[in-house]
Amino acid sequence: MPITTSNKKRLRQNTKRRARNIQKKKDIKALTKEFEGLLVEKKLEESKNLLPKIYKIFDKAAKTGLIKSNTANRRKALYAKHLKNLEDATSSK
Repeated sequence: MPITTSNKKRLRQNTKRRARNIQKKKDIKALTKEFEGLLVEKKLEESKNLLPKIYKIFDKAAKTGLIKSNTANRRKALYAKHLKNLEDATSSK
């Protein structure tokens, strides 16, 4: 346990930040699972509506340092690619 006042404050800050980061990661995971589920079910319109939310959550996570920016960009591109493949598959039928 910390002894000095500044270390006690630091511990409080770290605890709050850790809880916030864990919640944000859970939100990211839930949103991406929902998006992937919609892709599997081939629900194009719902997927299109959810993609901007995914972009937003990844951008915020990268901005705050929760994930690295290249990771966010890579995952955004991957989800956009999956959506485009679904569009191409449905339009070709």
